[in-house]
Amino acid sequence: MSTHTMQRSEYDGDTGHGGAHRTEEPPYAWRAPFSSYFYREVGYTLTGLPVAIVGFVTAVTLFCLGLGTFVTVLGLPVLAGLTTAARGFGRLERARVRGLLALDVPGPKPVRAVRPGAWGAITARLADGAGWKAALYQVVMFPWAILSMVLSLVFLCVGWTLALYPAYHWVFARWTDWPGYRLYDFTTESGHYEYYIQSPLQIAGVSLIGLLFVLVTPQLVRGLTNVNRLAARGLLGR
Repeated sequence: MSTHTMQRSEYDGDTGHGGAHRTEEPPYAWRAPFSSYFYREVGYTLTGLPVAIVGFVTAVTLFCLGLGTFVTVLGLPVLAGLTTAARGFGRLERARVRGLLALDVPGPKPVRAVRPGAWGAITARLADGAGWKAALYQVVMFPWAILSMVLSLVFLCVGWTLALYPAYHWVFARWTDWPGYRLYDFTTESGHYEYYIQSPLQIAGVSLIGLLFVLVTPQLVRGLTNVNRLAARGLLGR
């Protein structure tokens, strides 16, 4: 089986994943840092935290409020509202996964009330397995959204900042009293110690380290977003 086929079969949902499938194949490693595919994945991790905060707060608040008022009649409509809201967040998340992570996850079947009237709608929402799974997604993926955003942003900024150091090295000597970027400067009883990145070899070394970060970052981000793909297929799909 070819690598291309293996990549597709990993994410195709024809067997056991509700029809989820990739809409675009990821680029090769050396092309990834300069591809729109990678920056869409970065966009997903960076925008995921605000969405995750709203989803997490909504899910936890409604769940606690529903349990707290469960002994009264009010608790059931609140819990029904939780599954309804979770389905809405799930729909938003599937749209983000489809647009930014190139994975199309078909949504669950709509809720159908067995009994007529408001009580029938409430009981149908309470028995909505897809709604409860979507609520679970909002809770368990919240810490992952924090980790994904922090790691993506740090590796992306560090990589390009170091890689492009030769382009702005002159700024330190021109506008400061440093001959180059200062790594450390401290004084102890044994003497004064300082280190500047200023020689051509040092500058090239910093740039090389930055290029390694640039090449590694897409693989890191893809690993992070693959967890989101798996969670979306398992908790937000059919």
